[in-house]
Amino acid sequence: MNHAVSRLTLVAAILLGTSAFALRASARQAPAVEPLHFHHVHLNSTDPKAAAAYYPKPFALSATATTFNGFEAVKTGNIFILFTKVATTPLNELTGPQTSVWHFGWNTPNSREYNEKFRKMGLTIAQMWDAADGKLVDMSSDTLPGLPTQEQILEMRAKGVQPTREGGFGYLRGPDGAMVENAQSGNAERFNHVHMYHEHPNCAMNWYVTHLGAKMPARQGAPAPTPALENCQTKTYAPPTWPSFAKTGFVRDPAGGVLIDDISISIRPWPGGGLVSTRGKIVDHWAISTANIDQTVARLKSENVKFLEEIHPWGNSRAAMIEGPDRIAIEIVEIK
Repeated sequence: MNHAVSRLTLVAAILLGTSAFALRASARQAPAVEPLHFHHVHLNSTDPKAAAAYYPKPFALSATATTFNGFEAVKTGNIFILFTKVATTPLNELTGPQTSVWHFGWNTPNSREYNEKFRKMGLTIAQMWDAADGKLVDMSSDTLPGLPTQEQILEMRAKGVQPTREGGFGYLRGPDGAMVENAQSGNAERFNHVHMYHEHPNCAMNWYVTHLGAKMPARQGAPAPTPALENCQTKTYAPPTWPSFAKTGFVRDPAGGVLIDDISISIRPWPGGGLVSTRGKIVDHWAISTANIDQTVARLKSENVKFLEEIHPWGNSRAAMIEGPDRIAIEIVEIK
């Protein structure tokens, strides 16, 4: 019996060792993703110059109207917002089918003070419902705390719980219908995220990590997790919660996100699929930069990534366009 156990233990050890070696070898052979950086968000606009002039109004400390590579632009930190002129107002989530881009936004040190300033400036606030049987409000902190379900809202009302009216997030409705977030975090005003819809958030995170070299953020001091490449499809979605732009609530989980540099590609679930291409819509695409576009394109093609546009002249540089999860168009620009 002892000899049999010993033989089984030896076989198991050999198999485990072989598997570990194979995994290490596979990791060594996996193509490394060259340095890629978040570069810009590209919007369609009926009046690009006026659109570019808008963003320094709400975000005067971090946004400057300028031009870049032949486009009207906003520079915010190391990031650009670029504008292409179109003849008619582009579709957004209020006027056409939903794309995988929900909104983009800024972190602000005091979001409620910013919202008050927006009101005084006469900027348009995109209000949210505070409950299924509730009212429209400017800020998430005008609603009951914790992003509750309708059942939880009723329970908190019965207990006399009140909104905190401190911090939180709200939204502007910018030029051409663009949705722009104002969310309190940290001590500095800065452009910090593009918020996406993906039917399967974990699969989308895997894609961004695998093909764009994005990083999974660490949470609460824990090491950054490694995305699971298998079984990433969402089986169940959480019930809707509030605040929400729809009176019926908003499905927030499972959620996720990745980082490209210090810009968050944040993700909310979109149950049921059916997201349409971003091309020609209010947010046409967002872009990453590479120092060697030939190398980046060759690698992505070897990984069977879908190309919407091959390498072509882009102002005084070159660019290409790929399609990511749920038909998000992502531009690759060469910045030496």
